[in-house]
Amino acid sequence: MLYFTKYAETKFDLLNKHKVYFTREQIEDAVGAPDKAGKKGKFLTAQKEDIKVIYKKEADVLKIITFFPIK
Repeated sequence: MLYFTKYAETKFDLLNKHKVYFTREQIEDAVGAPDKAGKKGKFLTAQKEDIKVIYKKEADVLKIITFFPIK
């Protein structure tokens, strides 16, 4: 199960203001089937195409912390 933090939810609007558009499905796909996965401190990272997602795993829940575009 995926859970978007309040910050992650507001990130959609923040990026939209800068004409960068991502959908919840893209974020879920990046975490579910990443091209590249890793760690950043105590968090996990998932990268797919032009997006990077920072998240953490708590029991059976993947908590999306933030996401951003990459080149």
